[in-house]
Amino acid sequence: MADKVELIAYADRLGGDLPGLHEVLRGPLAGLFGGVHVLPFFPPYDGADAGFDPVDHTEVDERLGTWSDVARLAKDFDLMVDVIVNHVSADSAPFVDWLAHGGRSEYDGMVLTFAGVFPDGATEEMLLRLYRPRPGLPFTPYQLADGTKRLVWTTFTPQQIDIDVRHAGTREYLVKVLDRLAAAGVRRVRLDAVGYAVKTPGLTSFMTPETFEFIDDVTAWCRERGLEVLVEVHSYYRRQIEIADRVDRVYDFALPPLVLHAITAKDADPLLAWLAIRPPDAVTVLDTHDGIGVIDVGADAGERSQLGLLTPEQIDRLVEAIHDGSGGTSRQATGAAASNVDLYQVNCTFYDALGQDDDRYLLARAMQFLTPGIPQVYYVGLLAGSNDMELLARSNVGRDVNRHHYTRPEIELELRRPVVQALLRLIRFRNSHPAFEGAFSAAGGGPHLTMAWTHHNDQVTLDATLDTPSATLTWTEAGTRRTAPLHELPF
Repeated sequence: MADKVELIAYADRLGGDLPGLHEVLRGPLAGLFGGVHVLPFFPPYDGADAGFDPVDHTEVDERLGTWSDVARLAKDFDLMVDVIVNHVSADSAPFVDWLAHGGRSEYDGMVLTFAGVFPDGATEEMLLRLYRPRPGLPFTPYQLADGTKRLVWTTFTPQQIDIDVRHAGTREYLVKVLDRLAAAGVRRVRLDAVGYAVKTPGLTSFMTPETFEFIDDVTAWCRERGLEVLVEVHSYYRRQIEIADRVDRVYDFALPPLVLHAITAKDADPLLAWLAIRPPDAVTVLDTHDGIGVIDVGADAGERSQLGLLTPEQIDRLVEAIHDGSGGTSRQATGAAASNVDLYQVNCTFYDALGQDDDRYLLARAMQFLTPGIPQVYYVGLLAGSNDMELLARSNVGRDVNRHHYTRPEIELELRRPVVQALLRLIRFRNSHPAFEGAFSAAGGGPHLTMAWTHHNDQVTLDATLDTPSATLTWTEAGTRRTAPLHELPF
């Protein structure tokens, strides 16, 4: 994979469809991104969870384009696509057939039910031990054609039907999906919600030893097809370190809250502590299609004595700082509000989380780009977008505050804003300066932070005073050292 900044985008929200997204990447965004993560384009892309509830994971929603359009994107960019391993849509052929025929269905056993996991029943203690991203138990009652009622395992929404990844039919299905993606030229797959994929009676059914074994299996299937693997797991920070040894890339989900804490609390110490131990084979993000996670810096949910990167008090202050920065709009999209899927995330654009302060926003992006790994920028963050309260009001889905639909004229207009122009310059710099091929270091403490890259005689250094906040970038250019504030970079 190219060591360049990558974009995360929905095809329909940044260009209208797959050809439109391609046009935007080759037009107004030309030369900015080495890769692109196109969020689910399978039918229905506008379903219960914006494409993460596929009816058919091997097809492209015809409203967005075709596999030929996917292949054209893959030809010009390192393309990443989601593999949704935990569930299928309630409208998918396997589930519809199972509802019609029950035990006579060829998909019986592939659909995960309460009895399938707990054939001897479950005690109250066993059920309360299950790790959940939301209140309540992960079951939805469904009635079969013969009138029988079954409890179906639904980790996220009733429309997203969990499948048994140990079942032969499920494995055949997942391999078929990987074959289809590899044939289209996809370079990397993101294993969505893989932490919940294996259910084991008596355990949390989240990131258990059996989960790691399944990740190993899927990774082997991917590597046989020339696909790199990125694992998506929001959990205790040491899980990311453990996973990193087994796959190609993990997300650095601890980075966003630590950057926000550093800037809002004027305290670089937790970030520096993380930079000293984090896995280097990471994809760095500040924002994605989900909310800003706080579980990634908190104590281990299963063993509270295992402390987090931030204390509970620091996390509480961070959440309030985000709400204050957004003028309270993020509060309307977070927690139990707005049909929220994950209670451990704050739904807010990163620009709003920093109070729409251009200097602080550019500092956050510079901190991301100087952190080792492959930087990814979410399309709303690229355009320094604000919370879309109109979309939230229409959908009542908390995450939609950070999922704006940009028209082509709107894209052109947003790209002319000074803060966006400064961010584009920073992206081009990160893509091209030779110092990023070398060694990384970080120093400081309290309100002071220095991040640097050195490769032979080339160097890039970010110096930040968080209680101002002010930041400068120093770099070598043709043997000369140059320094400028982040919003005045001359390239």
